[in-house]
Amino acid sequence: MDAYLKEIAKEYRKRSGKTVPAEIILIGGAAVVINYGFRAMTYDMDAIINASSSMKEAINYVGDKFNLPNGWMNTDFIRTDSYTPKIENYAKYYRTYSNVVTFRTISGEYLVAMKLKSGRKYKYDRSDVIGVLLEQKKMGEPLTLDMIKKAVTDLYGSYEALEEEVRQFIETALKSGDYEKMYDNVRKAEVDNKEILLNYQDEKPGVVNKDNVNDILNVLRKKKKK
Repeated sequence: MDAYLKEIAKEYRKRSGKTVPAEIILIGGAAVVINYGFRAMTYDMDAIINASSSMKEAINYVGDKFNLPNGWMNTDFIRTDSYTPKIENYAKYYRTYSNVVTFRTISGEYLVAMKLKSGRKYKYDRSDVIGVLLEQKKMGEPLTLDMIKKAVTDLYGSYEALEEEVRQFIETALKSGDYEKMYDNVRKAEVDNKEILLNYQDEKPGVVNKDNVNDILNVLRKKKKK
């Protein structure tokens, strides 16, 4: 990942010059990979990009050079529920390449807050939350419920901005403290949920959307258990 970031900065400087600085804030899976060790990869890199228009050209060039998928670094995240412009206030410095592009990331309780706000049961969101809790504990900097509540409030206005079921999820996880076992169980559930949804979409294409996906998934899981 660092090789890609370094190459982006190099190409951006070629196109915009050394006097036009840029900033990229890496969030989501990219922030997990950079800051923690429990995930080896991410399928794409969500980012907030503050740069001239030539940054898009630099990103596309790097994607072609390394045979990365289209949209390998994108700003689609800003259209999701977990986006808020307040994220930029809590992003931490990561690295600067070519003396022109600065990279920052989200970590700790603010990354957990964002993952909880998204809260998808069929992606990496919930296992990422448990993974961050585990890594922070190993580092001797464990996250507490008060820290997470504050982060959620800082980003989204109040702790109640999270769905009740999501609040129960994080509170149960923190009380348990057995993050290693919980990570394996949550990740397995995410993989199962994704498979269930993909099979359903094959049977009924176009039915699932972001507004009904959780309700459909709950129904399908109940049927599977029976």
